[in-house]
Amino acid sequence: MNDSEIMSIKRRFGIIGNSPSLNHAIEVAAQVAPTDMTVLITGESGSGKESFSKIIHQLSTRKHGKLIAINCGAIPEGTIDSELFGHEKGSFTGAHEARKGYFEVTNGGTIFLDEIGEMPLGTQARLLRVLENGEFIKVGSSKVQKTDVRVVAASNVDLQSAVTDGKFREDLYYRLSTVPISVPPLRDRGDDILLLFRKFASDFSEKYRVKPIKLTEDARAVLLEYRFPGNIRQLKNLVEQMSVLEMDRLITADTLRKYLPKDYRSIPMLYQKTSDQAPDVSERDILYKVLFDMKQDVTELKKLVFQLLSSDQDEQLLQKHRGLFKNLEEETENNTYILSNGEQPESTIQYDEPNGANNNDDLIEDIAHETEPDDSLSIEKKEKELIIKALQKNNNKRKYAAQDLGISERTLYRKIKQYQIDE
Repeated sequence: MNDSEIMSIKRRFGIIGNSPSLNHAIEVAAQVAPTDMTVLITGESGSGKESFSKIIHQLSTRKHGKLIAINCGAIPEGTIDSELFGHEKGSFTGAHEARKGYFEVTNGGTIFLDEIGEMPLGTQARLLRVLENGEFIKVGSSKVQKTDVRVVAASNVDLQSAVTDGKFREDLYYRLSTVPISVPPLRDRGDDILLLFRKFASDFSEKYRVKPIKLTEDARAVLLEYRFPGNIRQLKNLVEQMSVLEMDRLITADTLRKYLPKDYRSIPMLYQKTSDQAPDVSERDILYKVLFDMKQDVTELKKLVFQLLSSDQDEQLLQKHRGLFKNLEEETENNTYILSNGEQPESTIQYDEPNGANNNDDLIEDIAHETEPDDSLSIEKKEKELIIKALQKNNNKRKYAAQDLGISERTLYRKIKQYQIDE
């Protein structure tokens, strides 16, 4: 295919750009269009994959048939089979009448399945049967129906990795990728970015009846350096914003930078799995570990401060702020926090209270007896008396006695055994 033919296709389908990778993708699409071969279009989100499905359909013998574009990721898993293959009346709750699916109404045409990687495995098996035999069965029916539909699929994820992870059928992958077409991301298309900028600026000047915006030389350099994670869609939105909001129609580098968000690839991740790590470890697990490590650090700090304040000259200060050091012993117990994958992170603190009780409500605990042995007996005596009164008041019902004392039922049970209280 020569350059003039490629240029003719670009004008017909409104494709802007001259990068070699873009021209190659157009050439492959034009060559495969007259056949009935299944095509898999790969490329990042916003790179213009749907335009290639239109090229394939319009340059094929099916151009007089329907072209239906379906986003597989936008259809709920419970209804996608009905959407694609149809259903019979009463086949499920809400099926008040029979319905034709896309494969039936598009007979003789082309179906563009965008985000094919999001398709459920069960639906993938149905799709494979259509591709191999041209047959499908409606939901709730046992009758096999025929259809003559060409499938053009697209994905912005690596389907080979999805196959390895068990999220995509291997046989369907090879059936779809009979002819692969790779659409280049905007950042790999060089000066095409400037061509697209001028095109969008002209379009929005007509739409909003304003003068088209232009870039200074330093602004062009900034635009070419930006990676555009959202590709053409992001560039179009950027030009529209500046066309509406900027009074000065000459866009400088400083003005442009105000509209350019930081590239998401430069944002640090909380956690990134390594190849040799268990697959079940999640960012939530790592966050929990960080929080529990922080809690342990605070506990260690409290222990240090307690030791400093335990001297004779600081005894009054310690008594004044005694509440800070409640449950210090229990906070350092060797409990274990279990990650979702069953592993135990190092240096973590966990709670193993039955029935979801929390050790932190053990308000009756006091470690002052460690530094004042003479007073500890009187404290224990008072503590025992309070427990006995609470039990008597509540007819020996531990649950309500614990509530009156402001402690957990587990702590109360331990205290009853410690003081050998007869209920």
